[in-house]
Amino acid sequence: MPGSSSRAAGSGGQLGFDDLLDDGSLPTGVAREAARWARPLVRVTPARLGTWESCPRRYRLTYVEKPAPPRGGPRAASTLGAVVHLALRALYLRPVRERTPDQAAALVDRNWSGEGFRDSAQEAEYRVRARGWVADYVAEHVESRSEPLGVERWVSAPTSAIVAEGRVDRIDGDAGAAVIVDYKTGRRVPEPGDARDSAALALYALGAARILRRDCRRVELHHLPTGRVAAWEHDEASLAGHVARAERGALEAADAVDALAAGGDPDTLFPPRPGSRCAACDVRRHCPEGQAAGPAAAPWDDLVP
Repeated sequence: MPGSSSRAAGSGGQLGFDDLLDDGSLPTGVAREAARWARPLVRVTPARLGTWESCPRRYRLTYVEKPAPPRGGPRAASTLGAVVHLALRALYLRPVRERTPDQAAALVDRNWSGEGFRDSAQEAEYRVRARGWVADYVAEHVESRSEPLGVERWVSAPTSAIVAEGRVDRIDGDAGAAVIVDYKTGRRVPEPGDARDSAALALYALGAARILRRDCRRVELHHLPTGRVAAWEHDEASLAGHVARAERGALEAADAVDALAAGGDPDTLFPPRPGSRCAACDVRRHCPEGQAAGPAAAPWDDLVP
């Protein structure tokens, strides 16, 4: 048919003479798709991808605006999670014989921060609880275990369109394969479906397989407050699905950034997605729609009960 393309835009096929319009140009959709895939690989982290999917406006205010607008203050749950991560990281820097529950509890004290807690009494309560969490965790998952393949290891996984990269809490070895371990300290107790659906864990698995040259399909969420381990074993299809989703999100975000730089409307390109998460959003003060979604959460509201 005159003026039509023999190939759907974005099909991944090679462009040829059949794609051209009568005047020798490419149809708009095909040209746009060709330009997207001709750009250098887009570097992304799971955090950036997650922010884009949950709220493009927050993505713009966090990663695009320069200088970035002021953000909300510290939240106790984030502080608690950071302390636990730091303590476990520091533990693995010590000789194996010193990786004990008592040493782990002491490292919580050494890395402690009281930011975001309601008062000194609440801070003291959660400090004691965090000491217990890491001590129990080390007794169950660290003592008498083999040396991990990586701790706080930076991994990257290039695809046809992006380079997904990030820092993994821990990479364990299991019968010659690598296992992704991610620590959790929040209110929500993870289920196997959470491990399955986590784009971050899937992309970490791909990156670890590439860096370590080992098979990596198993991903685990370790919830320290309850001791629960939620695990999932990926296959080729599930990993490919996560890659496709990550590529789609990364290219959409990159297109929006390019359009903004060309003079596009920020609210159209980066619309808000108001919801329950707006209560604790760190850019809430800059978002009328987020403020209208409901009252702000106190900095300590999202602590594990």
